[in-house]
Amino acid sequence: MGSLGISRRRLLGLGTGAVAAASLAACTDWTASGQASPIAMRTGSFTSQFRPQVPTGWSVAVPEPADVDSSQHPVAVFLHGVGADNRMVFDDLHADRVLAQHVARGGTPFAIAAVDGGESWWHRRASGTDTQSMLSEELLPLLAGQGLNTGRLAVFGLSMGGFGALLLAAQHRVPGLRAVAAMSPAVWSLYDAGRSDNFDDAEDFAANDIFALRPELESLPKRIDCGTRDNLVYSVKDYVKGLPGEHEGEFQDGGHDSGYWSSILPDVLSFLGRNLA
Repeated sequence: MGSLGISRRRLLGLGTGAVAAASLAACTDWTASGQASPIAMRTGSFTSQFRPQVPTGWSVAVPEPADVDSSQHPVAVFLHGVGADNRMVFDDLHADRVLAQHVARGGTPFAIAAVDGGESWWHRRASGTDTQSMLSEELLPLLAGQGLNTGRLAVFGLSMGGFGALLLAAQHRVPGLRAVAAMSPAVWSLYDAGRSDNFDDAEDFAANDIFALRPELESLPKRIDCGTRDNLVYSVKDYVKGLPGEHEGEFQDGGHDSGYWSSILPDVLSFLGRNLA
């Protein structure tokens, strides 16, 4: 299991960099079912020792109902897909609006955090990039410094990020994890030597074999969805078929696109909220 240990100097360094780069947007009232629920967007970036070549951007959507202390909000960390960044879940899927509607309807308030992972496939690579360690050793302390409750966590993602969320959960890299959800996860049972983007080699695939790691998810609440017009659907069905323990999710009409992911996001956030309560 990756350590969450981080020195006070390192945490303060992260905090200083984050605050210097961050902007706190004015709260926006999204109205649902006759109610209004304000969402505060916080954004920033930091220099990661695990992604040393590029700045690492982050965004957090925090619900701020008047009768709830935001310091008690648990966090759901979102992992993006190939070609995207931390803004995708908000700019394309409007997760801040969906979260506002979730809270306005009586769902458990929680924050949604997203961070840049590049094309790493959310695991350590031969290049030295290690986005799992970035998440556990840098992002989570940063979120705690934002006043959020990182002792109650969930992780979710789509496509490459769906794979990453399942892998992160199965490898027990995040203490306090309450649930995992994957939308159209890019999972394969066999190594493809013709590709080098997702795994460095056969040994790297074996070390991060999401199918072999399925027993590690037996006791964790989990939800997996995939569209029936998605090229990944048969692989995802194969993965789900051998998944131990109870799980939620459906195979609905849809492709590998934002339209499908937007359609299921309310149900995904409801699942996360129930398990973060």
